Amino acid sequence: MKLDILAFGAHPDDVELGCAGTLLKHLHLNNKVGIIDLTRGELGTRGTPEIRATESIASTKLMGIHARETLSMEDGLFEINSINKIEIIKKIRKYQPEIVLANAISDRHPDHGRASQLISESCFLSGLIKVKTIGDDNESQNSWKPKAVYHYIQDRYIKPDFVIDVSQFMEKKIEVIKSFKSQFYNPDSDEPETPISTKDFMDFLLARSIEFGRIINVQYAEGYTTERPVGLESLFDLI
Repeated sequence: MKLDILAFGAHPDDVELGCAGTLLKHLHLNNKVGIIDLTRGELGTRGTPEIRATESIASTKLMGIHARETLSMEDGLFEINSINKIEIIKKIRKYQPEIVLANAISDRHPDHGRASQLISESCFLSGLIKVKTIGDDNESQNSWKPKAVYHYIQDRYIKPDFVIDVSQFMEKKIEVIKSFKSQFYNPDSDEPETPISTKDFMDFLLARSIEFGRIINVQYAEGYTTERPVGLESLFDLI
């Protein structure tokens, strides 16, 4: 299945937290969207990989995305190496996305910045015909380079290069995030508290979206950084 947008996350729920509003908006616009989780989140303080897999299925159904896979790289310890690059290249060539969304270029969790670099380098290599890969069908894959790679902003503030109005989809984004029940606030949970399981974390997410929305005079927005200047047809596209 060819996708229009393929979003990568180091952990299950990275994509939901960072860019679910954007994905929901483009699904509404009839774009085909998929998610690739690099790890199963097995080092997470709360929950288990099995629980998080079940939560990912719930999120996927709620969003209505077209494809989701997990590469099962080693949480916390995956490296920027040829083995991991090839696994990502296989998925890029399988789904042939026009746009790739990737983790923040730097963040509180070191996996996020490392995943950002790993995904970006893999997108470049995927376009080289001399990099050979075999797909799920045991056939040789054709090269494919996405037109653009954009990095969503996560826990730590990064000045965005552009923002996307997600006002119409913010309520559903929060609902999607809450699919990961093990990770977020639950007064009945006896698991250790984490930076994202506090009672006010959802308020932080809303405040960040309000901050980005204010830049373009809308209620809620999601921010992105780019790897190269964004090309436009007209000055009026900037309004």
